[in-house]
Amino acid sequence: MNTIPITFNDALPSYTAVGGALRRASTGLAAILLNRGGRYPRRTLFQELEKTGFDYIVSLEGPQERYDVEELSGRFPFVRFILLKENLSPGEQINLAVSELTSPLFFVLRNDLRILHGGGAARMADRLLQSPEDSDKRGESPSRYKRLCTVPLIQNAHFETLPTIIAPALIQGTVKTHSFVPVREGMPTLYPFDGVGVYDRERFIRLGGFDTALKSPHWQFMDFGFRAYLWGESIKSTRLIRLSYNGDPPAEDSTAEESYRRFYLKNLAPVFRGDTAHIPIRCFPSYFLRTGGDLFAAWEEFFRGRRWVKMNRYFFRCDARAIADLWEDIEDYPGNMREDDGKTELIPPESLES
Repeated sequence: MNTIPITFNDALPSYTAVGGALRRASTGLAAILLNRGGRYPRRTLFQELEKTGFDYIVSLEGPQERYDVEELSGRFPFVRFILLKENLSPGEQINLAVSELTSPLFFVLRNDLRILHGGGAARMADRLLQSPEDSDKRGESPSRYKRLCTVPLIQNAHFETLPTIIAPALIQGTVKTHSFVPVREGMPTLYPFDGVGVYDRERFIRLGGFDTALKSPHWQFMDFGFRAYLWGESIKSTRLIRLSYNGDPPAEDSTAEESYRRFYLKNLAPVFRGDTAHIPIRCFPSYFLRTGGDLFAAWEEFFRGRRWVKMNRYFFRCDARAIADLWEDIEDYPGNMREDDGKTELIPPESLES
C-alpha cells in the first residue's frame, strides 16, 4: 500500500505543460478543468471561465492529439494545459493539477459543466472565508477557509437538481450510501459528487489528496471522503453556487473490485481507541471471507493495510461507526435510514465494536 497521504504526489506521471504564465486575477481561487471527452466548444468554455475571474486555470488534456492547444494558449495565457502521456483517473488528474497551482483554493470542474450562478471567483472565495469567531473556536486551524471541500448544487440539462448529497448509514452491520437533493445550505456530504467542488489546497495536500493506487473513480471518491471525516475534516454543500451539465450526469460504477479492498482496509477496518487507530489481527478472517482471492495474497495485503494505518494512526479522529452516526443525528436528511436504495459496503462487526 502506498504512502499517501504521508507524501503528496511523490511519483508524478509523465506530462507536458503548455502556457499558463499569466495570472488572470488575485482572488485566491483557481480552476481545474477535467476533460471528459465529447465535442464541446472549447473557446467558448474558456471565455466563460475567463469572465468568472479565476486566478489560473489548469486544463487536463488526455493523451489524444489536441491540435488547438497552441492557439488556445495564445488566446488564454492564464490557462495552463497539461498534456498527459496516458489516461489517468480523475483523482490522479486532480493531484497533478494541484501540484501546478499556488492559489489557496481550487475549483474542480468538468468540461460538460457550466457555472449558472455563484458570482465571480472573488465572491466564491469570500464566502468560504472563516469568521474570526470560527477561527477562535477551531484554535489550531492554520487555514483562512472554512473546510476541506465545498460542493455546489448541480443540475442536469433540464435544470432538475441532482441528488449530490451522499450520506452513509450503518444498517445491520452494513454501510449504505444514499443520495439526496440538497435542501438547505451547508449540508454535510460524504464526498464531492463527480469530484466537483471548491477545495482548500492546504488541507487537500495535508490529507494526501486522492489515492492514485485506487483506479476506480467511485472508490477514489469514497476513500477521499471517508479519510477526510476519519481525520477530522469536513465536506459540505452550498446552494449559493449552481452548475449544470450539458448532457446526462455520469453514472458511477460501484463494483467491489480490487480498489474496494484497499478502501476497506484504509477506512472501514480501522478501530479508533483513545487518540489512535489500528486494525486488529482478528479482523483478517472476516476480511478474507468478504474479499476472497488467494489466501497468501490477502494476508500480505491485510498486513500492508495494518502498516499503513499504524503509520497514520495519529491522524485519525474517529472510526467508520462515528461517520455513519454523524448523518443519523441530522434530522432533516429525508429517509436516511431506508434500506431500499443506495450502494452497500459491508463492514465486519469486529471493526465496529464500541
